[in-house]
Amino acid sequence: MIGSRVAALARTIGSPADPATAGRTRQAMALGALVVLAFSAYALLSLTKHRLFQTTSVDLTIFDQAVRGYARFQAPTSALKGVSIGRAADWNQLGDHFSPILALLAPLYWIHDGPETLLVAQAALLAGAAVPIWLFARRRLGVLPAYLTAAAYALSWPVAQALNFDFHEVALVPLLTALLIERYDAGRHATAALAAGALLLVKEDMGLTVAAFGVFAALRGDRSRGAAYFAAGLGWVLLVRAVLIPAVGGDPETYWAYDHFGRDVPGALAAMAGNPLDTLQYLVTPAVKADTLLLVLWTALFACLCSPLLLVALPHLLERMLSDNANWWGTNYHYDTFTVAIVLCAGVDGAARLARRFGRAGIGLTWAACVCAVALTLAPQHPMGQLARPGFYRAGPDTVAAAQAVGRVPDGVTVEAANSLGPHLSSRTTVLLWEDGKQNAPWVVADTGRLAFPWPSVARQRERVEELKRAGYQVIFDQHGYVVLRRPS
Repeated sequence: MIGSRVAALARTIGSPADPATAGRTRQAMALGALVVLAFSAYALLSLTKHRLFQTTSVDLTIFDQAVRGYARFQAPTSALKGVSIGRAADWNQLGDHFSPILALLAPLYWIHDGPETLLVAQAALLAGAAVPIWLFARRRLGVLPAYLTAAAYALSWPVAQALNFDFHEVALVPLLTALLIERYDAGRHATAALAAGALLLVKEDMGLTVAAFGVFAALRGDRSRGAAYFAAGLGWVLLVRAVLIPAVGGDPETYWAYDHFGRDVPGALAAMAGNPLDTLQYLVTPAVKADTLLLVLWTALFACLCSPLLLVALPHLLERMLSDNANWWGTNYHYDTFTVAIVLCAGVDGAARLARRFGRAGIGLTWAACVCAVALTLAPQHPMGQLARPGFYRAGPDTVAAAQAVGRVPDGVTVEAANSLGPHLSSRTTVLLWEDGKQNAPWVVADTGRLAFPWPSVARQRERVEELKRAGYQVIFDQHGYVVLRRPS
């Protein structure tokens, strides 16, 4: 009997299922290697920029202060943001952007208490989105196209732009949107719903993305779930704006940027509906808007236009292009990262639809290879390309002076710091933004050699230092334009 069982076990091990299991293991290892490689590159870029004083208080210090509050089981306050907008130092960051999901990062601060933690966490979250994108592409196009699509995401310019601009809540969006799409497509509706719920906690406008996903689900014939997603997303936006943000002292109209259409949501929507041609023209005017939209679609080689999944990206794209805020129109910041995973998944779906339509199975592989080639072609031109330049890693005399300047500030004090210096003081002092005003912090670390946000000119920065001197501040350090001043006690 024992011999028969051994023989049966041997047959099981040698059965066709074993090679399939080995194949899945190899796929998982290859995907894991891709994610680890992407994470390493992302972390290297972010931490190197931080070491070279190329990160900024607006916004890295703001998020660092808020997450530190969570880590201490306190409110997510930001003294820098609060004082800068004329509020108190205990300003609750949830009143600015409603992002309670950032509390999940708090335990990381028990390991390392500093803004570097956020940069590493962002690298991991952005790299992790490659996993659901790969799963979705494998199901639709096959294994090799899945790797190519995941690589295209990892190399994409929107991800690089997010890494190039400090830390933002957008770090969670590619992972959650890709997870929502992939799990829904796999029929794992409970997990998809959890991803949608988490997405709502990322930012106050993410409810519009969830609502759009409900429209997509309804178009697929899943009307009940579609209605639930739509109602949850739209209802959450209304709840956050009307109740939750005001409850913590915020103003939901702070980022209203649609005065071109109206002073509030009903007025703007009415104006848009009443003048649809003018609205369409404004959507692509000035030309930078059209350029951005084309580049976003080019990320998926326009195949995304063949998929209803693109509807999920539509609210955020409209939110940006219909606004009066020119910073939202271009590609210099992190805003395209909100939609990159959606656009690529829509491209996967679009390529699969084209393959079925024309009966050409090779369309999917060709599309994925070309998308990856496009990402590789653009990589040297976007911030990730800095990693291949030896000069990127070298610290010049001004960087050395900046490190010496922040080193002269003692622990535990309140300090007004120039925008590029604040992140290096945030973990051990209360950092305020050095700006034109009379905050009168006991310590000031100024920059008189380079234009620092939000100053209008270097000349005015120098004038301000002279004003502080006349007010009795003593110069503790002055090299390469970095000036440390202390107010006598």
